[in-house]
Amino acid sequence: MKNEPLLYALLFAMTLFGSLGSVFFKGYTSKKQLLLLFFGFASYGIGALLNIYLLKELPYTIVMPANALTFLWALLFAKIIFKESIGIIKIAGVAFIISGLLLLIW
Repeated sequence: MKNEPLLYALLFAMTLFGSLGSVFFKGYTSKKQLLLLFFGFASYGIGALLNIYLLKELPYTIVMPANALTFLWALLFAKIIFKESIGIIKIAGVAFIISGLLLLIW
């Protein structure tokens, strides 16, 4: 498949944008700034458009399970932005998700 590295980079970006949407929405719930709400919708929208494009270019069995990468982003954002504590069980869960995705791609 041509441009395969680019498509996988877009797949990675799709999950990032989807997760960023949630970060902005959570920020909006505490600060009530409309700009955060706008960025949340924009991030989700970009993620959705990438999802639609990637469904055309990559197998369904790759694109849809890759949405589970949002759990990785959620873990990172929870720790870095929201200063939440992350236990070993959550880290192990995300490691299993990533392992499963690598098996699907391989």
